[in-house]
Amino acid sequence: MQKTINDLAQLQDLTMAKAQQEASMSGTRLIQLDKSIEAMLKDLAPELRSRFTKLEAKGHIAIVPVSKSNVCSACGMSLPVSLVQAVRQAEKIHQCPTCARMLYYSDSIPRGTGSQKARRGHPPKIGIARFSSESLMIPQITSTTLEGVLTEMCQKLEDENFVENSDTLINEALKREAIVSTAVEHGLAFPHVRGVEGGGLSFVLGLSKKGIKFGGSPKTLTRIIFFVVIPTAASAFYLKLLSGLSETFRSKEARDKVFGAKTPKDLWKTLVKITKTTVR
Repeated sequence: MQKTINDLAQLQDLTMAKAQQEASMSGTRLIQLDKSIEAMLKDLAPELRSRFTKLEAKGHIAIVPVSKSNVCSACGMSLPVSLVQAVRQAEKIHQCPTCARMLYYSDSIPRGTGSQKARRGHPPKIGIARFSSESLMIPQITSTTLEGVLTEMCQKLEDENFVENSDTLINEALKREAIVSTAVEHGLAFPHVRGVEGGGLSFVLGLSKKGIKFGGSPKTLTRIIFFVVIPTAASAFYLKLLSGLSETFRSKEARDKVFGAKTPKDLWKTLVKITKTTVR
């Protein structure tokens, strides 16, 4: 049964990868993803296939991890201890009594810190400021490899107290890239880790003027990288953010503007300005 659970989690990653490709307006890998999804669905038992597709159709989330605090990471409801133990034993597929999503247990769930919560008395954040900050801007990434870039960006999240353990985050990010590259058109990439427990949806922006071989087309170098950490419940917000950023950076003028920034402060000001109408 554990293999079936792993297959379901990977199938969900593929369906989310397809949604990401659609949101980023890049159709180059949709045929490949459709074939992979169809093959994995075909291998599932009919009842399980039906259950997965019905749940996935409601919002892209069909199977979710149980958090370390014994709650459903999708709906946030506390789960009975007996149910958590049964999920951990993985002898059968169990569902959340509240939202009906299928559950699995993982010992390696990355954890956010919630450092972006607004302080009492401060005005609520709007636009891109809901998801990042000046402290998460890297005007020039020093790494020249995929793993090095992910390590540098994950470490930035830990250094700025947005996540607790960058090592766990790096491992999950590499596993996600192994499924299908998150590089898209116009030299952009959106590496990410889904299912982060605690905290909010957050991203680091890093630039590489020389470009990095990030995956996708071997002839295309990636120069603008958004590394995103995504709590399960924020998956829909992620797709909206991705769509807004992709719309912004289809413009060569926008891409040129961010590369004109020399400091984290300049890069943040530029990002806020150019996403004012696309990320709300």
